[in-house]
Amino acid sequence: MTAPPTADHTAEITTVWSELLDLPPAEIPDDVGFLALGGDSVLAVRMSALIRQRLGVALGLAEVRVDTTVGEIAALVADRVSDPSTGSLPAITRRRADPHAPFALLPLQQGYFVGQQDGWELSYASAHYYVDYPLDGIDGDEAAEALTDALERLARRQPGLRARVDADGRQYVLPTGAPGALPVPTVLDLRDAAPEEIEARLAALRNLMNVSGPDPVSGPGLDIRLTLLPGDAGLLHGAFSLLLFDGWSAGVLTRELLALAQDWNAVLDPLEIDPGDYVEAVGALRGTRGRTADRDWWWERIDALPAPPALPLVVDPQEVTPTVMQHREFRLDPARWAALRTACRDQRVTPATALLTAFSVVLARWSGHRRMMLNSLQTGRLPLHPDVHRMIGGFATTMLLPVVPETGASFAELARSVQRTFAEHAAHMLVPGVEVAREVGRRRGTHRPVAPVVFQSTIGMDAAMGSPLPSEAGPLGRVRAGDYTHHLRTPQVALETRCFEIDEQLVLVFSLVAELFVDDEVAAAFAELVELATALADGPGWDAVPELPEALDPVPGEGLRIGALPGTGRTHAPGPPADGAEQTVAEVFEDFLEVPVLDRTVHFFTAGGDSLLAIRVLARLAAELDHPVPVRAFLADPTVAGVAAAGRAS
Repeated sequence: MTAPPTADHTAEITTVWSELLDLPPAEIPDDVGFLALGGDSVLAVRMSALIRQRLGVALGLAEVRVDTTVGEIAALVADRVSDPSTGSLPAITRRRADPHAPFALLPLQQGYFVGQQDGWELSYASAHYYVDYPLDGIDGDEAAEALTDALERLARRQPGLRARVDADGRQYVLPTGAPGALPVPTVLDLRDAAPEEIEARLAALRNLMNVSGPDPVSGPGLDIRLTLLPGDAGLLHGAFSLLLFDGWSAGVLTRELLALAQDWNAVLDPLEIDPGDYVEAVGALRGTRGRTADRDWWWERIDALPAPPALPLVVDPQEVTPTVMQHREFRLDPARWAALRTACRDQRVTPATALLTAFSVVLARWSGHRRMMLNSLQTGRLPLHPDVHRMIGGFATTMLLPVVPETGASFAELARSVQRTFAEHAAHMLVPGVEVAREVGRRRGTHRPVAPVVFQSTIGMDAAMGSPLPSEAGPLGRVRAGDYTHHLRTPQVALETRCFEIDEQLVLVFSLVAELFVDDEVAAAFAELVELATALADGPGWDAVPELPEALDPVPGEGLRIGALPGTGRTHAPGPPADGAEQTVAEVFEDFLEVPVLDRTVHFFTAGGDSLLAIRVLARLAAELDHPVPVRAFLADPTVAGVAAAGRAS
């Protein structure tokens, strides 16, 4: 029996919406959807966290839709209060006994970790993000000390800044008093340097931080630097390991670091949980009714998932060793961005959905087919505790998303279809996209990335965090966040579109491995994306019928393309291990997989292994075989015979 919502429930939920949407409570009717009032998927996640904090009620991912109303949420809350057993997400009710004990990497972190061992094609020695912001009005005598003090205080408050990763792929947090636990910024003083020297030194520093990111196996997962320049100017540089810092964390860190730098006496509210508490709570979801239902939902649909967009390539990704990703960027001015947001509300779609739809149209034209699978990066922070959104850590996740833009439909119709598909899949995110992708690869018999084309939107993050990036930072002066320089290195990604807001502008970015594509084709695709976004802001783009290819799926045999790349083509005759090396591999497989391995064709992943366990197996094999087995060779042919052969070949 459904319990009726109380006036208190409705009033509190209305207050939460008022804060998130920046609207007076009187302008939030009970029966108008969150989306229609200006909400989006990022704000919906934050809304769920605030409801848990203030009403003590956890709402499941499937329950908090972007089109839900205050009345519907109030009814859910009333149900949960009257019968707590109906909830699908348990709360974090206690801390770990030892806050410094190792804990697991989450699935996306595992992918980054294996990539740093050169395990995947399109891998980098460090998966990281670099950004720098210009500073004006610096107090040159106080800035370095203020930054050092702020970073130390922040690291004492945020355990994630003291996190490390061990060689076996587990993370842990150092005590504040441990040697090297607290990161220290590096200062480069160029106040008396000539312009030519400044230009050369800055170019060298940016290149260094772009291609040599922080490695949390050997030290801190972040690298903060300050360059002092003539005229009371400067640059604040940051490089963040994707192993330990997701995009949300970068926002938390920047806001809190600048707040502490601005005020020597600032005291931020303490955190009641740490990353280990959260990760263990996420792990405890395994076997729960909600997670099992989500896994069943995905597993029933995996065989029907399409291939990624068959973008034409100039080289096989296995033959490329990229150092940085190339960026193309466009900014939609504040007036047009405001117009686009208004148009999205009128069309009952989020801005992120509109841009995702535009990206899918561009990809369909570029690839020559309409049915495709994209990879979508998500914040991944389940509302298990009110402090989850205040923590720094690597909690991001992915979601595989099939899209099929239909011929003859207006853009508005395409966008509404994409939004329905997105909402349906996002309701089952207790199973991360990385796990789904592993199963896709297993069923398709490939070790190659199954979804190397990515869409990421952090539109609405400032509103979800409660404020834009600070513009004042005490002795560090004024922060010109909109004049940033940035670079990204993400393993297993060929092309990524990112959408975010800064200085009241919309920023669209293509990040890609330039060696893979024809430059003119990339330029044309990005220009199409910009043209579509601009037309949506100006109005006529919504009623337009986009020109799309007739072909639903890729046409075989059209040259080298994403999703149609050659596999290893290796087969082995069945039978018992054929020599001493194969016998050694079989015994190591048995030890780690805890199953009998009696045949030389036994496949490590089919027998229950995963990429992180493979790293541990390789460490053991390095001690027992005459030659180490490269990670990529293991992943390319993870059978007993294949691994033994890779050891002999190396």
